[in-house]
Amino acid sequence: MKNKIKISVVTVTFRAEAVVKRTLDSVLAQTYDNVEHLIIDGASNDQTLTLAFDYKMRSDVAANGHEVVITSEPDHGLYDAMNKGLHKATGDYLVFLNAGDKLHSNDTLAIVAKMAEQKVLPAVIYGDTDVVDNDGKLLGKRHLRPPEELSWRSFRQGMLVCHQAFYALTSIAREQEYDLKYRYSADVDWCIRVMKQGETEQRPMANTHQVLVDYLKEGQTTLHHRDSLKERFRVMCHHYGTISTILMHVWFAIRNAIRPS
Repeated sequence: MKNKIKISVVTVTFRAEAVVKRTLDSVLAQTYDNVEHLIIDGASNDQTLTLAFDYKMRSDVAANGHEVVITSEPDHGLYDAMNKGLHKATGDYLVFLNAGDKLHSNDTLAIVAKMAEQKVLPAVIYGDTDVVDNDGKLLGKRHLRPPEELSWRSFRQGMLVCHQAFYALTSIAREQEYDLKYRYSADVDWCIRVMKQGETEQRPMANTHQVLVDYLKEGQTTLHHRDSLKERFRVMCHHYGTISTILMHVWFAIRNAIRPS
C-alpha cells in the first residue's frame, strides 16, 4: 500500500494582520489530514505572529493531522521567503497560499491528494481560481482559465493557472528556486521551469477540474501592474523567444480590443 500523500502549504507573511486569518482558517478547515503548513514570516511587527500562533494552537487542539511550523526572520522580499519555504517543505506536493487567499472549499486538499493517485506522480496538479475582494466577496472567475491539458508551452498564452492553484511535486519544485532577479514575475518563470522539468521526467500534469483557490485581487502584482507586465514580457522572451512573444502580445492586444464589454 502506498504511503498517504503529504501536502505542504506555504504561506508567506509580512504585516498581514488584516487578511491572514481567513487564509489560516481555510487550512484549519481542511478535511484532509496529512498536511504541513509552513508560515514563513518576514519579521512582522504587527499582530501577524499573534494570529499565526493562535492558529497553531487551534490546529494542535483540533488534532486534525496538520503540522503547523512558524518561522519569523528578516528576508529579502517575497521570493526569497518563498525559496525558504521550498527548502523547508517535507510534503510530496507543495502549494504557495498567500496571506489573504484561501483554499476554496474544505475538501480542496483532499481533491488534490486524490489526483496524485496515479501510476506516475504528476509533476503538477492544478485547477481553477475564483477572484474575491478584500471582504471575501466573489468577483468572478479569474480571467485566464486553466487549459484542459497543461504543459510549459501553455503559458505562452499567459499564466493560465494561478500560482495558488498550482501544486508542484516537491522533488521537482525544490530544484527550481525562484529567480531573485525578478521582483514581480518570478512565479511565472518558476512555474514554467517546474513544468519543463516535469516533461523531462515524463510526468503528467493533472487537471482537477475544480476551483482550488479564492484569490485576493489586491496582491503585489496588482499594485505594481505596469512593472509586472514588463517583467513578465522578459520571462516569456526567455522561455519562448522574442519574436514568438511579440507576436503573441500583438494577438493579446487584438483580442482585448474586440472582446465584448
